[in-house]
Formats: sequence, structure tokens, C-alpha cells
Amino acid sequence: MIERFVHHLCVERPAAGETAAEARERLREKFPRAALRRMTHLGLLVGAALDDAAFAAADAMVYATTFAETRALEDYLGSFPTPSPLLFQTSIHPSAVQQGLIARQRPLPRLWPITGRARLVEHALLTALLEPAERCVLIGGEERGTWMLDHGMASEGAFAFAVLFTSQRAEASGRVNFSPAKATGETGARDGEPCPSLADLAAALAEKRPLRWRGAAGDWSLAWA
Repeated sequence: MIERFVHHLCVERPAAGETAAEARERLREKFPRAALRRMTHLGLLVGAALDDAAFAAADAMVYATTFAETRALEDYLGSFPTPSPLLFQTSIHPSAVQQGLIARQRPLPRLWPITGRARLVEHALLTALLEPAERCVLIGGEERGTWMLDHGMASEGAFAFAVLFTSQRAEASGRVNFSPAKATGETGARDGEPCPSLADLAAALAEKRPLRWRGAAGDWSLAWA
């Protein structure tokens, strides 16, 4: 059994249809003014979720997203035949995390950017649980696309969350537990609840709702104090 405990949690679930400009206005007090105008919608949401996390110099971070900077990628593709270098830089996978950390001048020894779909939550949680640092921040998020949404290549909604995991049980508000399956040759993925999506996990975190599912290599649970 592998487990870690929740010691900080923040979830950003903006109103449906919120634009990046509206998010800049709503969250402007959380970021330096010079950085604010260049930040994406997802960068703003991730940065806001991280705002109250008390970082230590040795903390690690896991960042999970399927689509990442959708709007920047849409705009970059639309800029051809004279592609924008700034949009290209903004559209890279871990950009949302980097925007907030650089703006606040927060160094980080290890960042694990992870992508995927059906098993993204398991992969991200397992990375956080196996990270040797005493404290590991799990970040997840998406921003809503426009024309890429019609092709199944963007999220239908925008959200972000930040969870600080440590090995300390005392004063924890929640716990994530993974129990590896026995080596029987069965994956175990056919039985029980399916792995939650990143949006499902964000909703469970926001509502402090427990989760249980059978993963590809064992059983998972999210419980609250």
C-alpha cells in the first residue's frame, strides 16, 4: 500500500464561458501586472490554484493535463503562414505551470509534466505518490477550446486544481491510497469503477467527495477526514 496525505487544496472552477480577459480581471490581484497580460486562461487558473500553497525549496510538482494550452495552440495554428513565436512558446504542454512560477520567481527542483486521457489521473497520482520529495504538489487543469472542441481535441470546460501531498498524517484533510494488485496476470481494470477523468477528480476535490476505482495495476481511493 502506498499513500499520501492532503495538506493543501484549492480548486478553480470558473463560470461557464469565462474568457481569458475576464479571468485576468477576476484574478488580477494574484499576479504581477507585467506578467498578467501575457498569461493564458489555463495559466491564470493554475496560478490562482497555487496562490496559497506554501512552497518549500525541496518541493516537487506533478502537472497533469490532456489538452494544455488549447487556445494558444488554436491561435498559433491560425497565425500561419506567419506563425507567432510567442504563441508557439505559450502553447507548449507545461506552459500553464511555468507562467505562474516564473511570474512569482518561485524555483522548483523537479517538475513532472504528464499527459494522457483514460489513465491520466492514475499516472499523475502514482507519480506524486512515488516522488521521493517529502512534499509534492499535484496540479491539474484544462481550458475550454473553440474550433478544436469540435474535433474532440479540447476540453469542454475550464478548471484547475492544486493539491499538496505529504507523508504526514497529522492535520491532513484527506488521503490518497494505492494498493497494488497481486501478481496474478490480471490487470484488474475490467472490474469496479473506471478511472476518473481529470474533470471528475477536480469535481471530487472541490466537493470533498470520496472516490474509489480499480486501476490497471491495483485499487485506488480518495478519502476525507
